[in-house]
Amino acid sequence: MSFAVLGLSAPLLQAVADQGYTTPSPIQLEAIPAVIEGKDVMAAAQTGTGKTAAFTLPLLERLSHGERAEANQVRALVLTPTRELAAQVGESVQTYGQHLPLRSAVVFGGVKINPQMMKLRRGVDVLVATPGRLLDLYNQNAMRFKRLEVLVLDEADRMLDMGFIHDIRKILALLPKQRQNLMFSATFSDEIRRLAKGLVNHPVEISVSPRNTTVKSVEQWLCPVDKKQKSALLAHMISDNDWGQVLVFTRTKHGANRLTRYLGDAGINAAAIHGNKSQGARTKALAEFKSGAIQILVATDIAARGLDIDQLPQVVNFDLPNVAEDYVHRIGRTGRAGATGQAVSLVSSDEFKQLCDIERLIKQVLTRQVVSGFDPVHALPESHLNERPVHPKKPKKAKVGHRDGQRSGENARGYASRGKKSGPARKP
Repeated sequence: MSFAVLGLSAPLLQAVADQGYTTPSPIQLEAIPAVIEGKDVMAAAQTGTGKTAAFTLPLLERLSHGERAEANQVRALVLTPTRELAAQVGESVQTYGQHLPLRSAVVFGGVKINPQMMKLRRGVDVLVATPGRLLDLYNQNAMRFKRLEVLVLDEADRMLDMGFIHDIRKILALLPKQRQNLMFSATFSDEIRRLAKGLVNHPVEISVSPRNTTVKSVEQWLCPVDKKQKSALLAHMISDNDWGQVLVFTRTKHGANRLTRYLGDAGINAAAIHGNKSQGARTKALAEFKSGAIQILVATDIAARGLDIDQLPQVVNFDLPNVAEDYVHRIGRTGRAGATGQAVSLVSSDEFKQLCDIERLIKQVLTRQVVSGFDPVHALPESHLNERPVHPKKPKKAKVGHRDGQRSGENARGYASRGKKSGPARKP
C-alpha cells in the first residue's frame, strides 16, 4: 500500500517521495486517516516505527486547508519532553511541509528566548515546544491560543516520568476546549490513561506493538564483566569488532565524561551529550555523530531522548538503567524503520537487580557472552524469568523545580519527581 491512498495531498506526497519513502508503516496506516478525519487519537508505538510522521503528515494536511496563522497565534501545538525531541519533530515538520505555505517554530529552554519571541510574533501554524519554555513565552505574551486547532502530546509517558504533569495541566487550561487531541507514546501506563480521560474525546486507540516489548529487529545480549573493566572491555569490543557508529548509554553525566575521556585516550573518537553540556555543544556533537566525524556518542537517558539516527547499527548499555522501561527506549535507537541492529549490555554483579527487572519487563532472559580476557572476578548470578505481572508504582509528587528556560537541563522536574530531598534539581 502506498501513501497516496491515505488522503494526503500532492505537496505532502512529493515531500514523502523526496525522502525516499514509498510504503507507510503500520502506525502511519492507522493514524494518518484518523487524524485527517479530525478524530482524537491515542497511539502506542515504539521508537523507530514512524511515529513522528504518523502525526506530522496528517497535521500538515489539515492545516494546509485552513487560513494561515495570525500574529502571535498558534494553530497547532506539539508538546515534547526534551529539547532533542523537539528539534527532531521540528525538523520533520519542515521536511514534510517544505512544499506548503505553512510557518513553523521550535522553542525550548537552554537558549535565548528573544529570537523565539520574534519568530512567534508573525504567528505560526505549527509550534513544537517543551512545557517550561512554552509557559515562559506565554507569560511574556509571545503567543495566544485562541485559534488553536490541534494539540499533540508526543512521548506523553516520558513527560509524566519527568514531572511535567503540572505544566501540562496549566497548558491545557490555556487552550480552547474545542480542538483535536493526539497522544503518542511508547507505552500507555495507568497514569497516562488517567490523563487521557480529561484530554481526548472518544479517541481512536492504536497500538502497533505489545506494551513494554523490544523491537524484534534488534539482537540483544549481555557481557558479564567487573565494573572496573567496563571501559577497557568497551574499547576492546569497538576495535576488535570494527564497530563504526556506536551510541553508548551511561547512567550519569559524570560517567559519560569519564568514559569519553577514556575512549579518547585509547585513540577512539568520542563525544558526550548530557544536561551539563550547552545546547550548542549537544547539537554539534549529534551532527558530527550523524555525519560520521565522531565514531562514538556517549549519552545519558534524558539527553538521548528523541535522537533520530538513520541506520544506527549498534547500541551499548555501559550501565544498566535504574528504570527498566528505559532499557526499551535505549535499544529502540537501533533496528529502526525495518533495519537490523545490535544492543549489547555490559553488566556487573551489582547490577543484577536491574537486569532481573529488565528481563521481567521484556519477558525474556538475555543471552550471555563472556569476552575472553575480561572474565569477571565477581560473578553475575544466573537470572530466571519472573513471570509475575509488573504492577505500576504510584507516581511521586513532583517538587517545584526551575523551568527549562532558566536552566540548561530539560529534566529539572524529572529529578524532583524522583524524590531528591534538598538542593536544586540536577541535570543528567
